[in-house]
Amino acid sequence: MKKNNLFFLILFALSFHSSSAQNDNVRMKKKAITLIPVDGLDSYPVYKGNDLGLTYSKRKSVFKLWSPAAKEVTLRLYEKGEGGKAVLTKKMKPKGKGLWLAKTGGNKEGLFYTYQVSLGDTLLAETPGPYVRATGVNGLRGMIVDFAKTNPEGWQNDQRPPLAHFQDIILYELHLRDISVHENSGIKNKGKYLGLTETSTKTPDGLSTGLDHIKELGVTHVHLLPVFDFLSIDESNLDQHKYNWGYDPQNYNVPEGSYSTDPYDGRVRIREFKTMVKALHENGLRVIMDVVYNHTGSTENSSFNLTAPYYYYRLDENGFFSDASGCGNETASERPMMRKFMIESMKYWAQEYHVDGFRLDLMGIHDIETMNLAAAELHKIDPTIFIYGEGWTAGTSPLPEIRRAVKANAKKLKGVAVFSDDFRDGVKGNVFEPKAAGFATGNYKLAESVKFGITGAVNHPQVDYAKVNYSKFAWANEPADCINYVSCHDNHTLWDRLVNSRKGDQEADLLKMDKLAQTMVLTSQGIPFLLAGEEFVRTKEGLDNSYQSADRFNRINWDNKKKYKDLFTYYKDLIALRKKHPAFRMGTAEAIRKNIKFMDSPFDYIIGYSIDGAAAGDSWKRILVIFNGSKIGKRMTIPDGNWKMICNNYRISENGMGKVNGNKINLLPWSAYILAEE
Repeated sequence: MKKNNLFFLILFALSFHSSSAQNDNVRMKKKAITLIPVDGLDSYPVYKGNDLGLTYSKRKSVFKLWSPAAKEVTLRLYEKGEGGKAVLTKKMKPKGKGLWLAKTGGNKEGLFYTYQVSLGDTLLAETPGPYVRATGVNGLRGMIVDFAKTNPEGWQNDQRPPLAHFQDIILYELHLRDISVHENSGIKNKGKYLGLTETSTKTPDGLSTGLDHIKELGVTHVHLLPVFDFLSIDESNLDQHKYNWGYDPQNYNVPEGSYSTDPYDGRVRIREFKTMVKALHENGLRVIMDVVYNHTGSTENSSFNLTAPYYYYRLDENGFFSDASGCGNETASERPMMRKFMIESMKYWAQEYHVDGFRLDLMGIHDIETMNLAAAELHKIDPTIFIYGEGWTAGTSPLPEIRRAVKANAKKLKGVAVFSDDFRDGVKGNVFEPKAAGFATGNYKLAESVKFGITGAVNHPQVDYAKVNYSKFAWANEPADCINYVSCHDNHTLWDRLVNSRKGDQEADLLKMDKLAQTMVLTSQGIPFLLAGEEFVRTKEGLDNSYQSADRFNRINWDNKKKYKDLFTYYKDLIALRKKHPAFRMGTAEAIRKNIKFMDSPFDYIIGYSIDGAAAGDSWKRILVIFNGSKIGKRMTIPDGNWKMICNNYRISENGMGKVNGNKINLLPWSAYILAEE
C-alpha cells in the first residue's frame, strides 16, 4: 500500500479477555487497528546507554524500556511468574530518545515484572521486554534477580581453557538433551544443564559417556544448540515432553528453562547454566552458543514487536514482514537499535556466563558491518572468543546481497568464520539430494571441491575454482575463516547419507567411507566441525529434519559406543594426530600456498598431496596424505623419500607402522593414508 509516498502497516493489536492485572499473556484477542508509519522507523531516536532493562540493587530497582512509538508504558510487578494479580502498577516516565523509566524503592528481589505499551487507542500485550535477563516459567514475565547470588562456588576463578590460535579449534556440536537422555547414558540429570556437569558416567559396558566422553574424544569446543529461552517447549508441563532444537527465540538473554531443574524460579536456570560452563572449562572444554538473532519465534507477539512494533524487522516492498529466515520474519540488523541489541547480547553472554564463542544461525541475513562490529567488541573482552556462522539465508531478503554476511562476502568479514558447504557437499554429496554421492562415496567429479576444503578455502594455485561446486573463487582470507564439516544437526547425519547414497553396500564398506570422510575433515586446513555421536554411527533413522521429532530419533545412542568402538578409536586418534601436528592446521593462507602441493594422479578418484612439515613448524619433515574415493584398489607412485606409514587401513600410529619400501604403495578401496618422513 502506498499513500503520499509513505508506507503504512496495519497493526492488529492485542488486548485481553480480562483485566491487564489478570493477564497471563496467553488469552488474547484482536481489538483495534492502528496505522504505523513504516517510513518513520529508520528515523527513530537511538538510545546509546548500556542499561536498558532492569538494574537491580537492594535499595531500588530501575526499569528502562526503549519504545519510541509508545504514548504510555505501564510497569507491573507480580509475586509469581504466571497468574495472579499485579502487586504494583506504575506508569513509566518518558525520558527522551524513546526511553521510558520507572523506579521502585526497596528490595524487590524475587518478584516478577512486565511492561505494557499503549500506542494510544491500541493496548499491546504485556511483555518482559527484549532486554530481560531472568524470567519465570515460559518466559512470560521478567524476574528481579540479584545476579551475584546466581554464581556457583568458585565462579570468580573460572577461566577459559587455553587457546593459542583459532586454527587449533575442533568443534563438537550437540543438543543438550540428546547427549544425556538415552537410558544407558549413566547420566542422572537427563536433558538438563547439570547433565553435562556429571563426571564418571558410564554405559553398562563401562565406557565413558557425557562430559567424560567428550573429553576423551579430544575436541576443544562444545557447540551447544540453542540454550537461550525458546518458545516451543511448555516449561510448565515438562512431564509431557515436547522436543525442539530451539531455533525459535523468545528471550535472547535468558537461559532456556526446560533444561533447568526448576523453570519457575529464574535464578535456578542461571546458576545451573553457569555451573555447566564452569564444569566444561574445568575439563578443558570451551563453550560455543548457537545464537539465532536472524528471526524471532513469534512475530506479532515477540518482545521486539510488543515494545517497538515493526522496528526490529525487515519489511518487503508491500509493507509485510520479509522472510529470509523461512520462519515468518527476519530481523533488521542494520537498524541501530537491533545492531546494538545483538552486540550487547553477545557481550552479555561472554561476560556474565563466560561463554567462549558464538555460532550465528543464518548469518547471511545479518549485515557485514554488524558482524564486524560484534567481532571487534567481543575480541576486546577476549581475543580468543570465536565467532562463526552460516553464510547464507533461507530465502530472499530486502537487504542487498552486497551488504549481507554471506559466504561470497566472507573476505569482508573480520574475525568471523563461515561454514564451507562447498567442502561438505564435495565430500558426501548435495544435502538437498538425499541419494547424491560425494567424493568419499564415489563421485569423482567433486575432487576440486574437496581440494577447496583441504586448502581451507584460501586461494591456492592448484585448485581449479571453475570446477568447485558452489564457489568460483577462494572466499577465505585465512584458513581459520573456514569451517570444514560433513554433517551437523541439519539434514541427514553422515551415516544416514551414506546409507541413502550407497544402497546395497555392506556396513563394513560404509564404515570405511565414514572414516574416509572424517579423515578429510580432520586433516584439512581450517576449523574442523563434528556432529555429536558421529564418532559411533549417529543415525536419525533416515530423518533429515528432526527439529521437533521424538528422542528416539535425536538422542545419542550410547550403546553404539561399544558396537562401533573401532570407529570411535579412529576418530579419537585422528583428533590427537591433528592436535599434535601443526602441519594440519597452518595459520596463514601464505603458509598453505607454500607448503601444500597436490600430487599428479592418473586416477580421478584419488587425491594426494604433500605438506612441507618442517616449514610448517612440524616435527615431521614431510607428510603425504592420500584419499582413494573408489571401491577399486590401486597401486600408486609417491615421491621418493624415507617414509613411514602413520595411517593405514584406518589404523593410526604416531610412531609409524613400518617403512614404505620404494616409491609405490597399494591403496585399498575407500581408503585414506598418511605417511611421514622424519
